[in-house]
Amino acid sequence: MTSPDSGAGTAADLPDYAPIPRSALGPALNDQGYYVGRVQRNLYWVTDGTYQSAFLTTRDGVVLFDAPPTIGGNLRRAVDEIAAANGVPGTVTHLVYSHHHDDHSGAASLFDGDVVRIGHEETRRLLLRDNSPARPAPEVTFGDRYTLEVGGERVELAWHGPNHSPDNIYIHFPGHDTLMFIDVVNAGWVPIYNTNLSEDVPGYMAAPAIALSYPWTHFISGHLGRLATREDVAVHQQYIADIEASAQEALASVNPVPYFMKYGENAWAGVKGYLDEVTERTAAPVIAKYTGVLAAADIEIFTRTTSFAIMQSLRLDRGPSAPVHP
Repeated sequence: MTSPDSGAGTAADLPDYAPIPRSALGPALNDQGYYVGRVQRNLYWVTDGTYQSAFLTTRDGVVLFDAPPTIGGNLRRAVDEIAAANGVPGTVTHLVYSHHHDDHSGAASLFDGDVVRIGHEETRRLLLRDNSPARPAPEVTFGDRYTLEVGGERVELAWHGPNHSPDNIYIHFPGHDTLMFIDVVNAGWVPIYNTNLSEDVPGYMAAPAIALSYPWTHFISGHLGRLATREDVAVHQQYIADIEASAQEALASVNPVPYFMKYGENAWAGVKGYLDEVTERTAAPVIAKYTGVLAAADIEIFTRTTSFAIMQSLRLDRGPSAPVHP
């Protein structure tokens, strides 16, 4: 009987990448694979180095914000650790969904009983559609704004339109100088594929300015190993602005005609050749500029796919997509 190929011996074939800037990394994880730290006063954040959650301890119990499955049971351990250290109730009474995606909510069912689940009205619709027992739909929903008041604490929830997802919300802790906004800015890192797998590119591009319009010092971004700063959001904005400017230049300078002449009846081959060239010209200077500045900038497919998404948004959302035929 043979065992499946384990992939042993293939590491030498894997590509090498630039060293990660030390500033992009967060605190070391404990032996159980997580880190829990104080953001400010009784607001805490939890990370496994890739995903992030947050919780607020109050005199009436704990309010949890997102439940990523990769952190999973360590969320319960983190809450218990802090509650025991501070002598406060460790019962999770409320769970707020930032949005419906499973990678930020797939451990929600670990917190059952009398937990009040809160989210945008679109989050409820999408979770009912998805019908996942791991992500019970919120009972308390809102359209534009909702103020959560628990145990003497106040949290402001707001929806400012679609961005990463149709339902992604801004979670503001005015008494803790903190904003939680997920899946748009990665502190010290580039977005992964296609603007962080976002569904609404214009909304994604506009979202950081909305985030910066709030008063805050601490930013919980949902991913990777550290909290973000206002400077992190500004650097992200500049990265996206550079891609946008580069895409505009590439769209203006690359002539599509030779690609369609080359491939004749194979129109899709012409489209591929043209768009590949525009994407490459868009991404190349941005990759060069941000390698060593933002972690993973040299993983070229990330900037290339984000460049493609933004370039297509410029064509399709803003227009013109092509000259109007006379």
